[in-house]
Order: sequence, then C-alpha cells, then structure tokens
Amino acid sequence: MADQSPLDAYSQVVTGVAAHLTGKVASLRVPVSGSRDRGPRRGGESLGSAVVYTGDGFLLTNAHVVGSAQSGTASFADGSSAPFTVVGADPLSDLAVLRSAGPTPPPAELGEADQLVVGQLVVAVGNPLGLAGSVTAGVVSALGRSLPTRSGAAARLIEDVIQTDAALNPGNSGGALADSQARVVGINTAVAGVGLGLAVPVNTTTRRIIAALMRDGKVRRAYLGLVSMPAPLPAALQERFGRASGLRVVEVVAGGPADRAGLRAGDLLLTAAGKPVEKAQDLQRLMFGEAIGQPFAITVMRNGALVDVIAQPSELVAA
Repeated sequence: MADQSPLDAYSQVVTGVAAHLTGKVASLRVPVSGSRDRGPRRGGESLGSAVVYTGDGFLLTNAHVVGSAQSGTASFADGSSAPFTVVGADPLSDLAVLRSAGPTPPPAELGEADQLVVGQLVVAVGNPLGLAGSVTAGVVSALGRSLPTRSGAAARLIEDVIQTDAALNPGNSGGALADSQARVVGINTAVAGVGLGLAVPVNTTTRRIIAALMRDGKVRRAYLGLVSMPAPLPAALQERFGRASGLRVVEVVAGGPADRAGLRAGDLLLTAAGKPVEKAQDLQRLMFGEAIGQPFAITVMRNGALVDVIAQPSELVAA
C-alpha cells in the first residue's frame, strides 16, 4: 500500500492558507483614549489585527479597532514592527485603512466575496497580541446577512455580511477571512455569539470604500431621507419587471431630498438611477459621493400607477 499523507485534504488546505497568509496579517496596538470599549485591551492599548493591502505599506482593518486614534504600532510574524498612521476610517462599513511607516511583508491577494457559497471552506487568520498567527477554519454558514452600524446620528447596514462558524479569538477583528486559495474574501469584524463570526465582505462596494479612504481619508455618501423595507410586487409588475419584490417607503424625512422630490410613505420603489431595487442594500450601493447633488431618477408604484420622480440627494453628514 502506498504511503498516505499524514494530512488529509482539509488539513492541507488549512495549513496551506495559514502558511501563505500568517505573515501578511499584522498585530495592532492602538492607544485608547476615553472609556469607549473597542475590544480587547492590554494596558492602555486596544488590540486587533490588520491585513497587508499594498506593497507600499497600506493595511486594512476594522474602523472599530482604531476608533478615534490617529496612530499605533503594527507587528508582524517575522518579528518586525513599525508605527502606522490612520489614513481613514469609515464606521458605517467598519473598515479602516492604515499606512505603515516601515517595511511590510508582501500584500495579501484579495478575492471576491460575491462568489462565495454556503458550505464553502473558509479560514480565519488573525494576529492577536500573544496569539501570533491565530488560525481557525470553518465554513460559510450564511450569506447576505446585514450588520447594523452607526456613526453619530447616521445609521447604515453593512450589506452582504459573511457569517461563518470559524472561531474568532480576541483581537482577531481586522484579520483576514480567506478562501481555500488564500485569497482574502472578508475582514473579520465581530463575534456574534458562540461559534459564530462575521466578516465584512471584499466585493465591488467595499473596494470603492477602500479606494475612497486611501484617496480622501473618508467616504462621502449621498442621502435621500427615507426609510424602506422589502415588499412583494403585484403579479402584473412581477411579470413586467422579472422580479418578486421592491422597496416599500415606510417613512419620508420631512424636508429631505425624498420629501422634496414628492415621494410618500406607501410608495413602492421599483428602480433608482435606472437600477432595480429589491432590498435596502440595492439602494445603499447607489448612495456614494457621485450621487450627491445630481438628478436621481426614481420610479415608484403609487395607487396602482407608475410614477417617476427626480430627487437630488444631499450629502450624509454624521452628527
């Protein structure tokens, strides 16, 4: 009988991902100011992880890891460390971009979270202080989850959050969630319960957020001033539009862009800026800086008739 490998296929994948990514994930030490709890602490510092994003020293982590801090220290598995500055943080997506003042390991390869399927193997790689190279494995247990976030008075849902049963150790926030090819498909963001982890997906929307943080240090978002929820389309509209649901307007903020455009509670949103809208995330994807102050066409069903309105989104400002 031929000799068999001591590692089965599952173990080979996990060890391969760990070997490839562990060196590319930093341990962060961030000074804590005030009493706000940002996660695990040691002394006067908040602890977390970060993923090397570019070859010239940019790192990705969670906004809640850095909080309001402007700097900190990143340490790597090879024993090196360097101070970093916070380039930009976006609490509404829980993403932050850092810039190391010293050399970093080569960057991790980013994958595409939108291609994940439930049941797929994923590996969580973090670098919590005292647990260097923390690696756990599991499967994607759910997709399309939403994680509520807030910045001042502004609230938002992080869309398409990845739920996994890969255990997350304290300090793993900001670390990598990777597929079997060691491509980073998410940034671990929260522990939601025993045996449950959540990660911000790496997809088209989050790449736009990261690019904005690198370029401007912040993310400009457009604001319509309405609250909506998914609602079924009448049978005739289902056939016409080829989908089953739209967004029912539950509330319109007085004096806001939606109110000025003539939208009303009870309207059923069908399209916005020429794009179909079925859930809140579909509308959120359109609410970035380029929409601010621009004509924004919306089609709704009202009292059995199709109505077109033109809104002009304003800029969302955190109070």
